[in-house]
Amino acid sequence: MLRLGVGALVAIGCGPAGPFGHPGAGGASDGDADADSYTDDDWPPEEIFTAGSPPPPLSGGTLAISRDGHRAFGADTDRDVVWVVDLDGTDLLATIALEPGDEPGRLVEDAAGRVHVALRGAGALATIDVEAGDVVRRSVCSEPRGVAYDDADDVVHVACVGGELVTFPAGGGAATRTLHLDTDLRDVVVDGAMLWVSRFRSAEVLSIDPAGRVSARVRPPDYDPAVEGHIEGDYSGYYAGQDVFAAAVAWRMIPRPGGGVILVHQRARTTPLSGLYYGDDCTGGLVHTTVTEIDPGAEVSAARIVSSAPLPVDVAATADGSTVAIASAATDAIVRRSPNASGIICRGGCIEDAGDLYEPEAGWPIGVAFTPSGRLVVQTREPATIGFSDGPRLALPAESMRDTGWEMFHGVAGFSTMACASCHPEGREDGRVWDFPDIGPRRTQSIGGGILATAPYHWDGSLPTLWELMEEVFVGRMGAQPPSPARTRAILAWLDTIPALAASPARDPDAAARGEALFRSAGVFCVDCHEGDWLTTSESKDVGTGGKFQVPSLVGVWARDPFLHDGRAPTLRDRFGPGAGGDRHGVTSHLSEDEIGNLVAYLETL
Repeated sequence: MLRLGVGALVAIGCGPAGPFGHPGAGGASDGDADADSYTDDDWPPEEIFTAGSPPPPLSGGTLAISRDGHRAFGADTDRDVVWVVDLDGTDLLATIALEPGDEPGRLVEDAAGRVHVALRGAGALATIDVEAGDVVRRSVCSEPRGVAYDDADDVVHVACVGGELVTFPAGGGAATRTLHLDTDLRDVVVDGAMLWVSRFRSAEVLSIDPAGRVSARVRPPDYDPAVEGHIEGDYSGYYAGQDVFAAAVAWRMIPRPGGGVILVHQRARTTPLSGLYYGDDCTGGLVHTTVTEIDPGAEVSAARIVSSAPLPVDVAATADGSTVAIASAATDAIVRRSPNASGIICRGGCIEDAGDLYEPEAGWPIGVAFTPSGRLVVQTREPATIGFSDGPRLALPAESMRDTGWEMFHGVAGFSTMACASCHPEGREDGRVWDFPDIGPRRTQSIGGGILATAPYHWDGSLPTLWELMEEVFVGRMGAQPPSPARTRAILAWLDTIPALAASPARDPDAAARGEALFRSAGVFCVDCHEGDWLTTSESKDVGTGGKFQVPSLVGVWARDPFLHDGRAPTLRDRFGPGAGGDRHGVTSHLSEDEIGNLVAYLETL
């Protein structure tokens, strides 16, 4: 089932209130007379769902099977509970209630039967005695994501967005080690004496040796259909280099049977866009899903496209490695494939691989896992269920969390094979710079941190309202029908609940304090454009980077590399280097290297 969502690659600026653009949707359009003519009365009646509390953006990977294969543990991000299900009788054994806003994510069972859960909203690791229902919390970091158990040392490793990799004794107690790696960490996998850690937006995988050093960095390879022989006929030379895709957004990483890891991730187009976000082949137009295997030697052993599987929020493998299953949340499907499936892609059509089996799985599948015997267990979000894909399914006693805005954002939109969340994973952004032939490179902007009071939109502020933005992206580029005023209100209301990523505490508080003083000083002029709650004046300014662009909010800026409208500054320090506007973009040429470092330290705390 394909759902209608809202457009991807939306570029949100900051400005005064009035973002809707519908008279019937809370505001008036500044620049589109046609939009002004639409009201609720012009649309057929429709049912709009609003959850009691706003569900967080989709992340997935919230299902684990007990070591003995008899129980399933499902973290419910929307409802702040952990479900314990008996797989032998498909019965609910326990409901472990957590605190509101905990947002439980990845979870793992240890050798003693305890379950460890990363609490994404609370910045903590919860250790659950399943039999007693007791929960013990330990603070970890601002944004914990991945979690893994190490049998050899009886410890739990937690990976954090801020770059921390924290190790705890499984039985309780304070952290025994904290490594500071690159930011944007996602999953962690134990592989003998070493660890693998993935990075979310870049899909880079780090190999960590026993001493805690990064011993290797692996990035899934680029893909060119012509070079790899996936173009029909004799045209490969002509098409070579026209449709190149690079690794992006690593939704999930799991252990690979026999050593190494399996990564399910997106690939994103690096070559110029046609103006449309869908194409005539099975690559999915702007992005497509890929499964990449990395062997114990840190070499890529396979990288295969999984066609028509947007938002691949989880992946699982059988113990013998004979089958891999991917949860495609945006299409209500589970995709099973053999490791030998080739995934051939052709211009002018797709040769569906016999190794791919698409299974409808209504209810937004968010978790997949195989039992030791090879049966696939699936967790769905709405309705909340856990059970076998080929057998009994338990409907969990959970209140409905249906929300029209959430569904629009995560569902496949129009003719495309992608969703808003494809370019705005977890409601923020993918870190990609896209090549638009008519305007040049533009990086995806985050939509986290509250947008209802922000306008106009796009980097150049050319779209006064969200209605114009939807017409430009959702309708014009993704081929969907215009959303009604009621649906427009629903998605705007939900989008406004997405928080910016929380920064980690400064590693050098004194440097950050000195940086804040510089930021606010009269001679540097940062606060002339970056002030108020959002740290922006919401104006368009020419700061020497190629034209007038919206002054972006600096809230959560530490997590939004690369920087500036075209991504020309890979790091925050590069923002103060050559080509970033010089003294037209704040006055910093007189600052020493140490003072620039202090400014960066402060920006990393926002």
